Amino acid sequence: MRPAALNLIGALTLLSNLMAGPATAWDRQVKQGETLARTNCARCHAVGRVGGSPLLAAPPFRELHMRYPVEDLGEALAEGIRTGHPSMPEFRFDPDQVEALIAYLKTLER
Repeated sequence: MRPAALNLIGALTLLSNLMAGPATAWDRQVKQGETLARTNCARCHAVGRVGGSPLLAAPPFRELHMRYPVEDLGEALAEGIRTGHPSMPEFRFDPDQVEALIAYLKTLER
């Protein structure tokens, strides 16, 4: 291959990597929140952008923002949610987990 072609390929590869960029702190937080949702909540709730909740009484996470601001869940997630659907277990998350889960829920509002 010619040196000019190799330089072009190298430049395009570098540009592609720069455009993708490293994961930001927000991206990592959202990913952690998604993992928490899938690990702790997906047994009952639809936690993604599509699909129904396995438990009909459990609202899909993508609809929570239509009921109330998801930021308002912070205290309940930290202190333990005791309400919700009738068979909902009590969950208690540490502050970083609360922020991550709320960050993930915010991405579902779009």
